[in-house]
Amino acid sequence: MQAFDDAAGAINERSTVRMNFRTKPHIKQAIQQAATWCGVDDSVFVMNAAYKAALETIQTHERTILSRKDYEAILNALENPGPPSDALREAFARHDQTIESR
Repeated sequence: MQAFDDAAGAINERSTVRMNFRTKPHIKQAIQQAATWCGVDDSVFVMNAAYKAALETIQTHERTILSRKDYEAILNALENPGPPSDALREAFARHDQTIESR
């Protein structure tokens, strides 16, 4: 039996909401077998797998990883901006015409 990291169980919060879903028998069997090998029931196993996948997905969407070259290009653009383009000038003109500042 491998060690099981119960990340969802470590959250100090009562479980008060339900999640229900249907699955295929083959998937359920695999989940139950893996949960048994980890020494937990299938709901704990599924909750932890889903929670870890959710955290990873959130992290992926909230963070951008740049190469050193791209990082330096962005910093250079921020420190040494080019002259405003015609499109930017037009956008500022539209802003001045449509937005009332107080």
